[in-house]
Amino acid sequence: MDKIAGLDEAAELFKVLGSESRLALVWLLNTEPLTVGALAASSGLSQPLVSQHLRTLRQAGLVTSERDGKEVRYALADQHVAHVVLDAIAHVTEPTTQGNEQ
Repeated sequence: MDKIAGLDEAAELFKVLGSESRLALVWLLNTEPLTVGALAASSGLSQPLVSQHLRTLRQAGLVTSERDGKEVRYALADQHVAHVVLDAIAHVTEPTTQGNEQ
């Protein structure tokens, strides 16, 4: 079988998103750019932990940052990742039929 283009990168994306905390940060950033403080308050995570997760998301190219005076606002690099996360959440929260239909 020929190697599927982008498969390695997609697997790496799922590794980065394999943290509930990072999924929550992506979900929060889906609507607007936020500061570390706002992300910490909304997620219930400590500011140092939010910063650590944002560093991982930035290194993976999923999040960008922009300085605004003394504050740094973080935003999603693009909406593709938001769609992956939102679709995954929708998938796991939709009702299932438990195999009753055949």
